[in-house]
Amino acid sequence: MSLEQLIKKCINQDAKAQSQLYKQYASKLFSLCLKYSKNYAEAEDNLHDAFITVFSKIDQYKNKGSFEGWLKRIAINTSLQRYRENVGVFDIVNEGNIEDVTVDINDEDVNIDFLLQIIQELPDRYRLVFNLYVLDGYSHVEISELINISAGTSKSNLARARMILKEKIEDYKASLNSQSL
Repeated sequence: MSLEQLIKKCINQDAKAQSQLYKQYASKLFSLCLKYSKNYAEAEDNLHDAFITVFSKIDQYKNKGSFEGWLKRIAINTSLQRYRENVGVFDIVNEGNIEDVTVDINDEDVNIDFLLQIIQELPDRYRLVFNLYVLDGYSHVEISELINISAGTSKSNLARARMILKEKIEDYKASLNSQSL
């Protein structure tokens, strides 16, 4: 069955089509939800809520842009909405200019599982901005609108996230070097 046919059946609330759509996209959307959630259980809840939104609003998808992109936007917005509800209004202020730190996420010495783990361990406000900016390509203006902070605060949070990650990567590499001696 084509994607277009699957979407039409989901619009008509066909349970088999909804199940097929879920099976087709759940793993991709779960990994996305996990990036924006505090833990595995919260990511599962966010995925569930995202699919409820998908199935209730699938008739609003107008075949403009990729369907997967539309699904991802819903998953990200669902995760961010839960975060805003749990935290309330961001109480973060722009902390001024912080040295722009670069983190090489393609460093061959750094295990991808370790990298994902340390990103997940970042404080929520830093993890959200880092993921939105670095991994998903949002601008600081878009991030400011998504999570109700200023663009300057977004930049500051990104710099702090990069600083934390850089320190953890340096410590990790130093421990690898000392083990190999």
